[in-house]
Amino acid sequence: MNTGSDEPGEVAVVADKARTDRPEAGQETGRGLGSRAPEFIRARRVLHLSWQVGVFVVGLAVVVAGIIMLPLPGPGWVVIFGGMAIWATEFVWAQLVLRWTKRKVTEAAQRALDPKVRRRNITLTVIGLVIIGVLVGIYLWKFGLVMPWKIKDQ
Repeated sequence: MNTGSDEPGEVAVVADKARTDRPEAGQETGRGLGSRAPEFIRARRVLHLSWQVGVFVVGLAVVVAGIIMLPLPGPGWVVIFGGMAIWATEFVWAQLVLRWTKRKVTEAAQRALDPKVRRRNITLTVIGLVIIGVLVGIYLWKFGLVMPWKIKDQ
């Protein structure tokens, strides 16, 4: 390969426009990893540190609210991922976790759309509904429309 130079220490660098215009598979478009704080905040260390503490506290409150919502009525997982998205505006580790989660959810969605998997899921659902129907039928045949806590020894 001709680098255009005969000097031993020089290396030619060629910009590959095809690779910079399009992101590779699995890469997000837009900004890279790191803080998304405004420039005037990032320029001042104390202000940036207090910004990060504020983002962490707000994200922590949202994640804790999501964890509380898991056993209670409410969109627990959605709120937890919302808190992670808040953290991802400032912290690289949260950005990496969200990228990994997005990749896994996309892979699971693709597997769920596979015709073999769909047939298996439909078959298992039908079998489960038949078993539940048989059990309800046996209960109604034996006890009638009586609630289980009102059944006397028979």
